[in-house]
Amino acid sequence: MRVLVVFVCLTAGCFALKPRPCRSPPLLTGSLSVSTASEKLWAYAKFSYDALRQRIRLRELGSYNNQTFRYDVLLLYREHLMYEIHYRNHTCTKKPLNVDFHPLAIPRNASLLGQVVLGSSSGPGQGVLVNTWVGELRMKTGTARFMSTVTEYGCVPVSTLFHTDKSGWVVTSFFNNVLGIADPQLLIPPYFCKDAQLEEDDEEDSANFFSLF
Repeated sequence: MRVLVVFVCLTAGCFALKPRPCRSPPLLTGSLSVSTASEKLWAYAKFSYDALRQRIRLRELGSYNNQTFRYDVLLLYREHLMYEIHYRNHTCTKKPLNVDFHPLAIPRNASLLGQVVLGSSSGPGQGVLVNTWVGELRMKTGTARFMSTVTEYGCVPVSTLFHTDKSGWVVTSFFNNVLGIADPQLLIPPYFCKDAQLEEDDEEDSANFFSLF
């Protein structure tokens, strides 16, 4: 009987643990969508994310101000470089990357908004337990507000709402996430980028755009 009481107490203690801010897996492959409340921007992208060596690859298709675009970019934060890759004509644009790498994570000062089950909790495997966090981030261009949802187990990103005075609300949704890097070659500049010359870029625009990821 005492063993049963101890087991029940331990189990209750486990379920009573309050969710804590967490860091997403360091190696992720998946897809995401991005859209703004103003409807100026929407995009679908496949991504490869390497927090260990601070590298991100984004291959996007989207629309900005009713203009369709394709965008393939490799971000190398340690080298402070970004490559815009054009496979159609085997050319690259090499630019400075003047923003710091921020791993996918819930900041320690974030506040828990709530914990819910996406899908159904009626049976095993029918839903996913997620936590939603809110808070503010200090950026070079001012203060940003965010609301991020991640899975309770694994801290895998689900969605993020991000707001700045300049961009307004931006919604990023993650899906088809796979742990690990499916194709490591995507995080290495293609051979035809070897001779690309460094060009100047608009630092503020780059900082605003890539801070979303």
